[in-house]
Amino acid sequence: MFANKMLKSFAFGSLLSLATAGQAVAEMSLRYAEATPNRGSRAEALQYFADQLKETSGGDMSLDIHWGGALLKYSAILGGVSSGTADMGTVLAAYAPQKMRALSVGDIPVPESDPWVGMRAMYELMTTNQQLQQAFSDNDVVYITNYTTTPMQFECTEDVRLETLEDFEGERVRASAIYAKILDDVGANLVNFTYSEVYQALDTGLVSCSGGYLYAMKAFKTPEVTSSVALMNWGQISGFAMVMNKWTWDDLSADQQSMIRQVGSDMIDFYAQAVIDESQEVIEKLPTGELGNKVEVIEWSDEERAKLFEQSDKHIQAWIEDMNKAGFDGQAIWDEYQGLLEKYQARVNEEGYPWQKG
Repeated sequence: MFANKMLKSFAFGSLLSLATAGQAVAEMSLRYAEATPNRGSRAEALQYFADQLKETSGGDMSLDIHWGGALLKYSAILGGVSSGTADMGTVLAAYAPQKMRALSVGDIPVPESDPWVGMRAMYELMTTNQQLQQAFSDNDVVYITNYTTTPMQFECTEDVRLETLEDFEGERVRASAIYAKILDDVGANLVNFTYSEVYQALDTGLVSCSGGYLYAMKAFKTPEVTSSVALMNWGQISGFAMVMNKWTWDDLSADQQSMIRQVGSDMIDFYAQAVIDESQEVIEKLPTGELGNKVEVIEWSDEERAKLFEQSDKHIQAWIEDMNKAGFDGQAIWDEYQGLLEKYQARVNEEGYPWQKG
């Protein structure tokens, strides 16, 4: 294993030497593994990262993005980046729960469902907490920046309406991660399949409701087969990151590393603005029929949302205990994450978003 790592590092360093040996510094092209197609807000954010990286580096660095799982599927991206099959890639904690424990803190349902708040909190936590940085390093990758799914909502068909937590009892529902465990606790009948199958599952009645995201409803055209959306603003999946091969990262100069970090930070603002704007557009268009059926939007009260997070308590404790068993200080990490969420939520409340400032 050590020999392979040294060989990869030597080979990469040799390529860099060859690349810089000419009259001008040649472009360093980094292979990027992305499992989703090149469409939608998150694809725009990744392309923004690529464009900014090339511009900021003066053309010396670029991404060769392999879209739609052409290089690696989601389940294989972490292994592919750690081994050097790809230099960078998009990973989700849910696809590597043991190796990406550090990232999984972002998948626990929390009241702060704002996309910018969630990504900012995760970015600061992952780039400053030494325990978590070491956890990435142990898997031969380095955290670069964060994505988010945005808050989870539930779209339903067959005239099903979800107004309270109790309404989930007996319904056939698709959800993932801890969200699925909580709904199982309250009596929902969970059905498991990939997000690409949601449209068909709702259309055929395999499920009556599915957990999803406003921007994804537009992209996957699910309003064509739904009758209502429960606007629950239930947490968000932020265990969703961009990582780089550790040996590739180590071979970069300090200036290059700093530049990549800054571009990653800038991407958070770009992506947050895009998904927040798009989500509001979807909310406005759902009842009009512009996206498919005329879909009723059911806004959950603060009281009903509070019930959701009461159900999270035992799962938070289970996460902390799992982290402790793995050698981390689970409580300290959780407390730090909560503090960062509160910090960035307060900033939005007091100052607004960065893009709203003059």
